[in-house]
Amino acid sequence: MGIMGHHNLDPVVEPIALFEQFVAAVPQTIVLREKVLSVTGDSFDIKLANGETLLKVHGSWVSISGRKKVEDVHGKHLFDIVKEHLHIHSTYALEDTHRKKICEVKSSLRLIGSKAAATFTDRNGKAVTFTMKGGWFDHSADIVNDKTGQTVARIDRKLLSGRDLVFGQQTYAVVVAPGVDAALIAALCICFDEKNNEERGE
Repeated sequence: MGIMGHHNLDPVVEPIALFEQFVAAVPQTIVLREKVLSVTGDSFDIKLANGETLLKVHGSWVSISGRKKVEDVHGKHLFDIVKEHLHIHSTYALEDTHRKKICEVKSSLRLIGSKAAATFTDRNGKAVTFTMKGGWFDHSADIVNDKTGQTVARIDRKLLSGRDLVFGQQTYAVVVAPGVDAALIAALCICFDEKNNEERGE
């Protein structure tokens, strides 16, 4: 499976992770399918470009927060993704297995379009903010570490290949820089997708 375009991302100086087992020394590519992420109550897999499953996501029909349970490939519960209410702008959170918030994803409206930022404390105790540069529905967008200005992931909405069309949905790739938690990036992409589909009324 080939990825069109140039996607070399420099490794980060120190690993940035919530889940260290998803950090790699080489770039990782996550494959996502448009519209699959935001289907309420659905379950789906997040895969790597080589076809291996990275995460299993289970939606809930009954939760007002749209709680999504995220497991590793062996079925171990890692975290949940929930929508938080009583915020002016769309806000999502990652919660650990004890329902403690470990990451917040918040959008802020701009004159043109919107942007989203994720804030969390990594496994080394450092406060980190990742911001999406470029809109989720743009041809491509970067997820940038606010402190260093380094691109930690790149979202590419180009088709990987014709055979990756499933039920008319585009397939696109998210390239994760070496040293960055791929599970965290995948979770942020789910939040971005939820946020933008909500704002578009889908």
